[in-house]
Amino acid sequence: MLYLLDASVLITAHHHYYPVDRVPEYWEWLTFMGQQGKVKLPFEIFDEIKEGPADAEKDLLFAWLQLKATKDSLLLSDEVDPTLVQKVISEGYASDLTDDQVEYIGRDPFLIAHAMAANERCVVTVENSEPKKQRQNRKIPDVCKTFKQPCCGPFAFNKALGFRTSWKKDYGL
Repeated sequence: MLYLLDASVLITAHHHYYPVDRVPEYWEWLTFMGQQGKVKLPFEIFDEIKEGPADAEKDLLFAWLQLKATKDSLLLSDEVDPTLVQKVISEGYASDLTDDQVEYIGRDPFLIAHAMAANERCVVTVENSEPKKQRQNRKIPDVCKTFKQPCCGPFAFNKALGFRTSWKKDYGL
């Protein structure tokens, strides 16, 4: 299974659970899992967060994303299929969205389209299902469900790939 990360997974992990400077094992593990071909960031998602915050010099997540090793291991090399993106928008959200509504959705359709492009791909997001939300307000898990696309949260992802702070021992590193 290839896990495709939403930007929110990295941002939330850094700000709430595993700050880059306090739990470096997590970020090393993500890089390693990327090298193993188990975790990737689609370009559109990477591009969404690469600009960093207003005070990028002080943001450790931004600095980690800019490392060559991080980019080389985590960046998905596939280009997105525009017809899949359009399908995600029209069938997953609504076929008659305005430009403002499409802009509101952001890069989520690209993430889902990348997952749909091949078998054995799972979207990872911190968003929770909210089935009553409609149109541009739909959440990633609900859009994934529309397409029977696997989707999970970050803790299920961490468990599936066996994250623990002593993970290097498991790989003889």
